[in-house]
Amino acid sequence: MRRSSFARTALIAAALSLSAAPAALAQASKPETVKSEKASFTVETVAEGLERPWGLAFLPGGRMLVTEKAGRLRLVSPDGKVAPAVTGLPKVDARGQGGLLDVAVAPNFAETRHVYFTFAEAGEGGVNGTALGRGKLAENAARLEDVAVIWRQAPKYASNLHFGSRIVFAPDGTLFLGLGERSNAEFRVKSQALDETLGKVVRLTLDGKPAPGNPFEGRSDAKPEIWSYGHRNIQGAAINPADGTLWVTEHGPRGGDELNRVEAGKNYGWPVITYGKEYSGATIGDGLTEKEGMEQPVRYWVPSIGTAGLAFYGGDAFPGWKGDAFVGGLAIPTLARLEMADGKVIHEERLLEDMGERIRTVKQGPDGLLYLLTDSANGRVIRLKPAPNGRS
Repeated sequence: MRRSSFARTALIAAALSLSAAPAALAQASKPETVKSEKASFTVETVAEGLERPWGLAFLPGGRMLVTEKAGRLRLVSPDGKVAPAVTGLPKVDARGQGGLLDVAVAPNFAETRHVYFTFAEAGEGGVNGTALGRGKLAENAARLEDVAVIWRQAPKYASNLHFGSRIVFAPDGTLFLGLGERSNAEFRVKSQALDETLGKVVRLTLDGKPAPGNPFEGRSDAKPEIWSYGHRNIQGAAINPADGTLWVTEHGPRGGDELNRVEAGKNYGWPVITYGKEYSGATIGDGLTEKEGMEQPVRYWVPSIGTAGLAFYGGDAFPGWKGDAFVGGLAIPTLARLEMADGKVIHEERLLEDMGERIRTVKQGPDGLLYLLTDSANGRVIRLKPAPNGRS
C-alpha cells in the first residue's frame, strides 16, 4: 500500500549503481520489440542526461516540461532536445525526498500560460513542507513569470521524507493535490486528523483556495480543502477518463503499497490499518488490516514495488491496453499494467523489468503513446511505441 522511506530509496539507489547505468541505457535505446500479453512495443529514448527527473507535463504542440529534483525545470522538445533550465522558480529544499517535484500545465493554458508545480519549501529552524506554486510561462518558454506559492502545507515539520506531491486537474475545473504525512511516527498519526493536511488529498481552485463543495466545508474542526484522509505518501495520481474518478498510488512501509479510488470524505486508514510493517519488521499499531469506517485498497502489493507514477491509458496506439492502468515501480523497477473491470483490478502484468531502471512517472502523451521518466542521476524520458507489424 504505502511505501517510500528514504531508507528504502537509499538501498535501491545503491543496488542500481551508476556503474551499471550506461549498459542499461545502451540496451534500452535499441529499438528491440517487447512482447506483452496485449501488445508488442518498442522502447524509445526521447531524452537523457536528466538528473533525478520527477514530474512530466505536456505543452500544446508536444513539448514537455520535466522537473529535476535538485530544483531545475527543463523544456524538452519532441525530438529530445533539452533546453537550459527555465528560470524564475523559487528555491527548493532538495534534501532527502524533497526538491522540485511535480509539474502540471493548466487546462486553460492557451489563455493563461499557467504552469503549476510542487516543491519542498524550507522554513526556519530546519523545518519544511510541501508547497504548490504557479507561474506564467514566458512566450519563449525560458522563464516563469509572476511566480507565487498559492497553497502550502502548514505547519511545516522537520523531516526530509514523504512530501507526496502529485497534481491532477479534475473535470470540473478544480485540482487535486496528493500529499504525504512526513513519515516520522510522531507525524504519521496526523493522517487521521482533519485539522492538518498531512496524509491527505486536498481539492483546490486554480487559485489555490479550498474548492467549493469539499466534504468538510463549514466544519470548524477541519481544513476546508481536505477531500480525503488517512493516506501515507501519494506518489501517483490520475483521473480515470472512463468515469472521471480520482485514483492514487501510495507507498506503503515494508510491504503494503496501495492503489486507491479516492472519494470525497473517505478515510483510507493509515496508520491505523495497513498491509505493511515497520522497516524493522515490527508491527504497525495494532497490526490491523481492516477496520469499520476505513477504506480497503483496490489493490495492494506485498512485497512493495514502490508504486510511483499512475496513468490510465485511453489512446488508440495500443487498443489492447485501452482502459488499463499503468503504475511505475521504484523498489522493484517495473511498469505494472493493471487490467481493470468494474473498478477492480482483474489482472496484473509486469513490463520492463529487464530494463532495470526505476520508473518515477507515467503519462499518456498527446500522440497516444506512453511516456515514462526513469529515476536516476542520468534519468531519461522514454516512450513506448507500437512495434512495426506487431500485435497491439
